[in-house]
Amino acid sequence: MILARRAIRSYNKHISAYALVPEGGEMRGPAVRWSVKVSKETDLTLRTFLGARGMKKGDLSKFIEEAVRWRLFHRTIRDIRARNAGTEPDEIQRIVDQAVGEVRLRRRNRRMTRKS
Repeated sequence: MILARRAIRSYNKHISAYALVPEGGEMRGPAVRWSVKVSKETDLTLRTFLGARGMKKGDLSKFIEEAVRWRLFHRTIRDIRARNAGTEPDEIQRIVDQAVGEVRLRRRNRRMTRKS
């Protein structure tokens, strides 16, 4: 899957986040084959879970890919929280507000440029 890397970085480097997001929501480009070993119990539980929801054999790859993305997302959040544990909440809010304001300004400027 081709993943787009979207980043938000503050100027003082207190907060940074990278979210892996699929472009268009579908797998694009060549897929990579993984060989994964899991216990028989995990295999049976997962296949039963997928089967009960009407999912087919190919849906196993989609399920694993989504699970990996979620795990990476949660690990990133955990790391950011640990890194910013000593930062005051008001400072974090100020940094977030500043970053959001800058993104909104850029988007607004882009829209205005396209309309002209």
